[in-house]
Amino acid sequence: MLPLKAHSNQEAVMSHGIQTIIIPVRDLAGAKALYGTVLGVEPYADEPYYVGFRVDDQEIGLDPNGHNHGMTGPVGYCRVGDVTDTLRQARDAGWRTRQDVKDVGGGQLAAIVEDPDGNVLGFLQR
Repeated sequence: MLPLKAHSNQEAVMSHGIQTIIIPVRDLAGAKALYGTVLGVEPYADEPYYVGFRVDDQEIGLDPNGHNHGMTGPVGYCRVGDVTDTLRQARDAGWRTRQDVKDVGGGQLAAIVEDPDGNVLGFLQR
């Protein structure tokens, strides 16, 4: 388990590390074919708003709306128990909020933070 240390010495436990990577795509059908070939699996989710592949414990998701929501490249998501608390602790530690907590479907909540160098990290609560 990877702890995220906040300035207040509290910990938000990332229960499973980075297991989800979401990739913004402009051509969902084309990206689905490309990633399916490289990953060697069929998508477990195939919707107009999201195509998801699972390879072992890793999820690779294709988001055709990602660019419209400010994604400029892939985002790795850490699984956390409480995304709101983790986001608060990240902000207290000096991260900037790129995307506040939002429902991404299926009862999942997500948020994205950015470090001072512009690198992004997502938090996903299932």
